[in-house]
Amino acid sequence: MVRILLPALLLLIAFWVYSIVDCALLPPTRHRGVNKPVWLLIVVLLPVLGGILWFVVGRGRLNPQPLNRAPDDDPDFLGSIGTISDQDERIRRLEAELAALDAEDPDQDGPGSARGTGPADTAAPATDDDGEGPSRGARG
Repeated sequence: MVRILLPALLLLIAFWVYSIVDCALLPPTRHRGVNKPVWLLIVVLLPVLGGILWFVVGRGRLNPQPLNRAPDDDPDFLGSIGTISDQDERIRRLEAELAALDAEDPDQDGPGSARGTGPADTAAPATDDDGEGPSRGARG
């Protein structure tokens, strides 16, 4: 009889200690029913029954974290970006702004622009001896 009771008693003590440690280390947000100190008292004062109650009633399940999705996989994001006509209107507006920028006078370039900054831009093109257009180098 001792061969059966001794291992059973050791298993019950191990279960009791495990339930105390689990109850003590679990974050308070995962407790159901009463708060954490009360659960600890229940588990300590009612060794086996308190541990069974803790695992059946008191221990809350882990709430699954929402999955992080890429923007093109998230239906909420896709619904918030607007329709194709909104995008087409934005493209038309940007093209109009670009055309307006291209149509501006080139003499109004700012100091950071590439035009009018080098000495070759201010010099007149070289001409032939007879004054008819640019020189073509040595003629053969």
